[in-house]
Amino acid sequence: MNGREELTKARRLVVKVGSRSLASDTELIPRLAREIASVMAAKRSVVLVSSGAIALGTQRLGYPSRPKETAKLQAAAAAGQSVLMRRYDEAFAAVGVTTAQVLLTHADLAERERMNNAREAFAALLDAGAVPVVNENDTVSIEELNFGDNDQLAAMVAPLVGAELLVLLSDVEGVLDENGERISTLADGDVIGKFDAAGPRVGTGGIHSKIEAARKGCRAGAAAVIARAGRPAALLDILDGKDVGTFFPAIGAPLRARQSWIAFTLRPQGTIVLDAGAVAAVRSGKASVLPVGVLGVRGEFAVGDAVRLVGPDGQEVGRGLSRLGALDAARAAGKKGALLEAVLGAGRSELVVVHKDDLVVSD
Repeated sequence: MNGREELTKARRLVVKVGSRSLASDTELIPRLAREIASVMAAKRSVVLVSSGAIALGTQRLGYPSRPKETAKLQAAAAAGQSVLMRRYDEAFAAVGVTTAQVLLTHADLAERERMNNAREAFAALLDAGAVPVVNENDTVSIEELNFGDNDQLAAMVAPLVGAELLVLLSDVEGVLDENGERISTLADGDVIGKFDAAGPRVGTGGIHSKIEAARKGCRAGAAAVIARAGRPAALLDILDGKDVGTFFPAIGAPLRARQSWIAFTLRPQGTIVLDAGAVAAVRSGKASVLPVGVLGVRGEFAVGDAVRLVGPDGQEVGRGLSRLGALDAARAAGKKGALLEAVLGAGRSELVVVHKDDLVVSD
């Protein structure tokens, strides 16, 4: 038993396909549509996260290569997204499946109300038997063009829709070792050698981004597989438990939705440095961060912002929502009781910097 038998039980999948795979295989979209239709015929539901809009738009607008200027990237996304969606719509219509375009920005998932609205929209689409085709809304999104990729988006969508399996389709067979051999399984904590796919820059992701995304999905309760998009029947073989790609088993008890949101969706606005005692308390998973355990702060953040929690050595031990702004957190550092009241005012002698309910311990 290699653990892959759990994949045969997955009822909801998030499948991500990248720009490079789409660009190198003109038959990939029709083949993917047929495979997903077969998956759905077995009473499973699928969310498809697809890159490719900028690559298609680059060609359509006559740019010699992927642009670097933000305005041209946005223009390429606008020109390419309609083409990408038309190709999916036609391919899925040929197999009797309805598609629905879902364009998201990081802000849509970082703000709780908007994220909940997105969750309800996904649920309605899946209940109706449609395949949501998800992409970053690159036409209006600036920061995501510079720093995001759809591997990370897929990892964020997985807990949003309650996926049990995250499949990241790439142009390589899976994660490769230092000898170029495929690694069949990567359990939590396994260390691998450095490897990245070679080839011209078409998209933004790489194998390391896929590994990070796979492990995020695992912490959120989904198993994950990185596999080659060009392999015929890849999805069906994965769901049959066959030794395809690199398998990442789900990790223990999944994070709750709020915990996953704090750990993986929100972007930390600053850092709170903890002493050794506070580090141990945080790692126990049962304690809040108190001012007395804070050594200092870095960056600018406000009440309610996400922050990194690091030890004296700079190693991250967790992430959470700060109940103090950066200035007050710095003034309160190392203090308690009367000293805390003296710097922050009367009635503020028992402050919590990060409450345990708003804190997620790092691996």
